Amino acid sequence: MLGMTDASGGAAPRAIVHIDGDAFFASCEQATHPEWRGRAVITGKERGIVSAASYEAKARGVSRGTPLWDVKKIIPDAIIVPSDYETYSLFSKRMFEIMRRFTSEVEEYSIDEGFCDITGLDRPMGCSYEEIVRRMKRAIESELGITVSAGLSCTKTLAKVGSKWKKPSGLTVIPREGISKFLSALPVGKVWGLGPATAHRCIGLGLATAQDFAAQDEKFIRCHFARPQWETWRELNGLPTFPLETELKDTYNSIGKSRTFTPPSTDREFVFAQLLKNLENACIKARRHHLAARGLVVYLRRQDFRHDVTETALDRATAFPMELTATLRQLFGSVYRPRTEYRATGVVLTGLVPQDAVQLSIFEPPAEMRKMEKLYAAMDQLAATMGKHCVFSAAAAAAHGTPQHILDRGNVPQRKLGRLKGETRRRHLRLPVMPGGAV
Repeated sequence: MLGMTDASGGAAPRAIVHIDGDAFFASCEQATHPEWRGRAVITGKERGIVSAASYEAKARGVSRGTPLWDVKKIIPDAIIVPSDYETYSLFSKRMFEIMRRFTSEVEEYSIDEGFCDITGLDRPMGCSYEEIVRRMKRAIESELGITVSAGLSCTKTLAKVGSKWKKPSGLTVIPREGISKFLSALPVGKVWGLGPATAHRCIGLGLATAQDFAAQDEKFIRCHFARPQWETWRELNGLPTFPLETELKDTYNSIGKSRTFTPPSTDREFVFAQLLKNLENACIKARRHHLAARGLVVYLRRQDFRHDVTETALDRATAFPMELTATLRQLFGSVYRPRTEYRATGVVLTGLVPQDAVQLSIFEPPAEMRKMEKLYAAMDQLAATMGKHCVFSAAAAAAHGTPQHILDRGNVPQRKLGRLKGETRRRHLRLPVMPGGAV
């Protein structure tokens, strides 16, 4: 049985599935370019490092983060393409739509993986839980042209263990009576939820495998670890602890936006323009969710990958870039180093609160605030009809008017090379483009 008994002794049968896309970005590229099947496909050309590698590339020693010049040495005939996140997102949405055909209880954990609860569906569907997962997996693979691996067990953590067990295109069931067998072969550092620091602590305590960790009594776990590790311990023992987050995320504690550009630049105004564009993007998202920020973090990434970071609290919460530009420039001036090459910028809006909870100080004229609200309401309406960033700050013009990357890294995905009827540069139909422009 997949189910177990909860801590109170009551029956708590669960059937949790984890679906995990296999080399998802590279698989999407192979699905839209069938002639690339069986070949080493690499995405990340715009970054200069591997974002995703097909299993054919992994088999020849390429992994995520490998510099592309090393890839060309290892696999001279590798197909290296810029990441097409728009198409990957469409594949992701379709994958979750297929999962929801079987159950409404679906958690979109990331772009290429998700959980679903199929508890109790064996009787109405007239088949076992394993067969339900097999049908789900088969539908995803046949309709999307990619492969996914699946894990089925009584908790989210064990289901995730199962999906990693046989890749690619595996299906692993971890029943109650088989938990220890699987965990005995799993290094403790490979457990979802136990990070490197926790794994190091486990090794120091003589716990080398996930089963060593799971086999300890509760008193030992509470003595040596914090609550998150205790929750993972429960999950590994078949006690459902982590709920499925089936609601789409619409609340945030912070919102960050960053941008990498090549070649790196020493031009002060260009780097600031990139930073201001980050701020505009972050504020657009904050306004979309009716939020305002009480704090601002700014960081610059140098060519040597070191970061210069600073932050400040705001006098009043806001999501309007015009109100934040002076503060942004002050923060930028405090960390910018002349003649230093910068390759990326980023901002984080912190301390987010509902926009309608923002209060003016006694020294601020309400009329000015209403003008600002009307101005950005009009800009957001223009963006909805004309495309994002159809209106932007003049100080950000250098970032809006130049490509993010130039030379080889400036190549763009095929999806952006042409437009279908009704499309604009920023607004595309929700269809991935196949070779030759077919959809």
